[in-house]
Amino acid sequence: MPETGPEAQESFVLRGDIAYSKDPETLVTYEDAYVVCVDGVSRGVFKTLPDDYRDLPVEDYSGRLILPGFSDLHVHAPQYQYRGNGMDLTLLDWLDQYAFPEEAKYSDLSYAERAYDLFVEDLYVGATTRACIFATIDPDATLGLMDMLEETGLITCVGKVNMDRNAPETYVETTEESLADTQAFLEAVAESGYLRTFPILTPRFTPSCTRELMDGLGRLAKEYGLPVQSHLSENKPEIAWVKELEPDAAFYGATYDRSGLFGENGKCIMAHCVHSVDEEVALINERGVFIAHCPECNLNISSGVAPVRRYLEEGLRVGLGSDVAGGSTTSLFAAMRYAIIASKVRAMFINENDRPLTFPEVFYLATKGGGAFFGRVGSFEEGYEFDAVVIDDEALPTMREEQTLTERVERLLYLADDRHVTGKYVAGRKLY
Repeated sequence: MPETGPEAQESFVLRGDIAYSKDPETLVTYEDAYVVCVDGVSRGVFKTLPDDYRDLPVEDYSGRLILPGFSDLHVHAPQYQYRGNGMDLTLLDWLDQYAFPEEAKYSDLSYAERAYDLFVEDLYVGATTRACIFATIDPDATLGLMDMLEETGLITCVGKVNMDRNAPETYVETTEESLADTQAFLEAVAESGYLRTFPILTPRFTPSCTRELMDGLGRLAKEYGLPVQSHLSENKPEIAWVKELEPDAAFYGATYDRSGLFGENGKCIMAHCVHSVDEEVALINERGVFIAHCPECNLNISSGVAPVRRYLEEGLRVGLGSDVAGGSTTSLFAAMRYAIIASKVRAMFINENDRPLTFPEVFYLATKGGGAFFGRVGSFEEGYEFDAVVIDDEALPTMREEQTLTERVERLLYLADDRHVTGKYVAGRKLY
């Protein structure tokens, strides 16, 4: 990812109860300790503050939890308005009845401004410090969303959506319009002076993108060195539809790969991968593609449960996505809960050999696993960009005074929401 700019050059110390992931199985905890930020980068966690850092200002959060910020690898900003609706539908019907009609409204820039303001405020107050975001096909509305996000201090990648087939007349582009508008969008972003908000190429998914459009986006990815985000193998009828539309593709992921949109020309995130075949998984691994696991959405619209245990064991790059509005909330606390629940469903009813995910594993996915898309992000280990959230878990009362710090972090996963976030730092900048 690009550098986050000169505003990320701050130095300070936070004191409190600190937890972070070393790897998927290892949650590191320190009670009443210090985490040091120098020039926007972590210098590590210390039980006693070293002399080298004693002149730095100290923010005292004693009794509160200090965690790495969360990275949301998949969320649809324009779908925020209809969260909680249409959850009795499956993917393709849900898109037709809710997603496409709502997203078409964003050609009205007044509506887009008011709607995006609600989404951005929600993202700002929560534990998410970085996110990869789908906008709509409208480039002007997408730039407006980026303006709002830039003001928050969050670090985000935002995509103008591309789709030139199999969509309503009120919400579709020609191939030429889609590519021209994307080129103009990228030029406008380059002139904007954004420090924290970056473009990401966003073909919606293969059913809504012709091969000509995919090839054109592949050329842009190579020319600009841009990352890519899309959807992959989410739903069985969707996969069958892809096979009808692109019969010469060996598997769904090949429809992106042949156009240079599958990690060949830059970083790539594919959301879901619920039903990826072995050949597709092998290519995901070979290309270093990130999987955005969106467990609540996959349950809500009856897509299935992704084999995340397999992906972790095979060393694939996996993070979490809230996937609003298939997911009901931008909170990755909820995404972590659903990831554990979904893995238990998979172990009980799909593959009894798949062990359910543990809470250290899903905490890793929300922090270091997803953060890796943005570079050295998502941990307090030395050399990582300093993203942190401060959590007041005294608002979650209990009579169990003997709780360990590990147990306190686990309770957050099941009980906390964004109301418990009382401090937030992104790339070394204090937001609140």
